[in-house]
Amino acid sequence: QVQLVESGGSVVQAGGSLRLSCAASRRTFNIYVMGWFRQAPGKDREFVATMHLRLSGGITEYAESVKGRFTISRDNAKNSVYLQMNSLKPEDTAVYYCAASLRPVTRGVARSSDYAYWGQGTQVTVSS
Repeated sequence: QVQLVESGGSVVQAGGSLRLSCAASRRTFNIYVMGWFRQAPGKDREFVATMHLRLSGGITEYAESVKGRFTISRDNAKNSVYLQMNSLKPEDTAVYYCAASLRPVTRGVARSSDYAYWGQGTQVTVSS
């Protein structure tokens, strides 16, 4: 079992930056994959970024819409992963969820159903 707690959501102007944090209740080296998804009002939950923690160097993957702007990182000492979001756009407005899997997740396939554990979400609002 893994409990995940997100923090860092806020209201920010377009072009600004935010860093989201996700603290896990167990050591991250026992977790295969941790990632971020988001859900905007009236839309389906969509993949944002993920890190394959058990793969050498921690392989990362990003949605095309955030490549070059968002960076996922980890701190094993704090059992945490982070999402650094730069050059934010109004279309980035959503509730952001941290997710984790204790099993390997196929690379290149961003399915929310692959992640068994979810945080409660944190709201990010980007004003124009």
